[in-house]
Amino acid sequence: MAILVKIFGELRYKIKDQVIKDNSPLNIHLGPENINTISDILNLFSIEKEETSHIFVNGVYSGFEKRVKDGDRVGLFPRKMCLLYKWYFTRAND
Repeated sequence: MAILVKIFGELRYKIKDQVIKDNSPLNIHLGPENINTISDILNLFSIEKEETSHIFVNGVYSGFEKRVKDGDRVGLFPRKMCLLYKWYFTRAND
């Protein structure tokens, strides 16, 4: 298995060697080696924390220190796709 990372909006352009054809999210499968938290994924793709608005792990609104493991699904949303989650939900961290 792998960690499925779905990258939305303008964050897709940060990923090198990817062809972006439409508005669909970019789906990347990562091996779990050296990936322990959301911050590790952001660092891997050179995405600054300030560039993100919302992060979901397996459908749960999550923070940067949320632990990820083999088989997890991660969604990364940019600032321009901000939702009202931060006012109504608490981020899940480990």
